[in-house]
Amino acid sequence: MTSAIASNCLSALANTRKRSYLQSANQIYSTSKFINMNTSIKTALAAVGLLVAFACQKENINRQLPTHDFDATDAVAGKYASVRIGTQRWMTKNLDVNHYRNGDHIPQVRRKADWDTLTTGAWCWFNNDSVTGAVYGKLYNWYAVNDPRGLAPTGWHVPSDAEWDTLSTHLGTNAGGKLKDTGTLEAGTGLWYKPNKGATNKTGFTALPGGFRGSNGTFFNIWSYGAWWSSSEFSTNNAWYVSLSYYSGDISKFVTDELREGQSVRCLRD
Repeated sequence: MTSAIASNCLSALANTRKRSYLQSANQIYSTSKFINMNTSIKTALAAVGLLVAFACQKENINRQLPTHDFDATDAVAGKYASVRIGTQRWMTKNLDVNHYRNGDHIPQVRRKADWDTLTTGAWCWFNNDSVTGAVYGKLYNWYAVNDPRGLAPTGWHVPSDAEWDTLSTHLGTNAGGKLKDTGTLEAGTGLWYKPNKGATNKTGFTALPGGFRGSNGTFFNIWSYGAWWSSSEFSTNNAWYVSLSYYSGDISKFVTDELREGQSVRCLRD
């Protein structure tokens, strides 16, 4: 049901934008029939001037960002957009690979009964829906995270619990809010349920509420929570992960022995 709602929302948005673009195009075409070449040239030059002014303004803004210790402009390392937060560089999207670093395939497991018995690495989309997956990325079990073949692409790694702590300490008060994407689902301005407390996305991390898949194969809490694995074991058969929620601006840490759980992964630059 959640995937259907998401699909409908995306379709409605796409149709609205399409109508807007078509209306704009028709208006431009109709107007163009009544202007002469000199007017067209003057209009084009004015448009170029505005673009140059905007580019200069954007450049000035970007030059000011390091004073806040955030580099919120996308920097591509390989093909992965990233953002610098303090001394760390994080991907700006959840991981979405279907193979290990050495090229070996990671199986996609859809059936609930099959997920419930896993002891090796696997991935899925929330609700097994590719449209949802295109927005939130894949969910991986701990066995995929901990596989010696490496889940993260070359030059990246799954952050340790200590590295998540470094991020949290650096951000200080409202650390989770500074990571969360802004807006709410109800207002049509975002993907988090209201109140999406504390959300500013000041860092450009753009954390989304991708939910998770329970060890028994059931899907939970999309639009309410996001959960991200760390690479750290707490003890044998226990691992650390962090979570963000719609009702809090904090970063919460947990230990789980449900290693079949499907959670998001956000990679950190080596």
